[in-house]
Amino acid sequence: MIVITLINTLIITTAVIVHYECLMRLNLLMPRLNIWHRFRMVFGVLGALVAHAIEVWIFALGYYLMNASEHLGQLTGDYDGSFMDSVYFSFTTFTTIGFGDITPIGPLKFLTGLEALTGLVLITWTASFLFIEMQKYWSDQDKRIKARPGVNRRDRH
Repeated sequence: MIVITLINTLIITTAVIVHYECLMRLNLLMPRLNIWHRFRMVFGVLGALVAHAIEVWIFALGYYLMNASEHLGQLTGDYDGSFMDSVYFSFTTFTTIGFGDITPIGPLKFLTGLEALTGLVLITWTASFLFIEMQKYWSDQDKRIKARPGVNRRDRH
């Protein structure tokens, strides 16, 4: 059980660090982009999606390697043992879609539950990040509108 806990902790910690680093890089890079704000937001969304994909692949590597060991659990059902099936299972788990065509048994169930929880937290973190980026834009837009002579908030609508 200690080995399972250590493996799960390592995988989750790696995914969280990847997410943190990606959002930090996006936070530094997005304001420097000399493009329309809407394209900056598209860049931010695409960057966040890349971060999530990397995190899914980290979990998939964990499933793939743990499945190869007899003592760490198995993935059963419509699972052929390939890495791409592990990636598919990881995507459905991370997003909490959980189609049910691949089922974990044994200690691998712990990683599955933890990935769903981690995915929920990281997706929510991304949504918060993108909302804050939009808030910055709205705040800047309000300042520009208020700075125009003879324009007040009621005149905008």
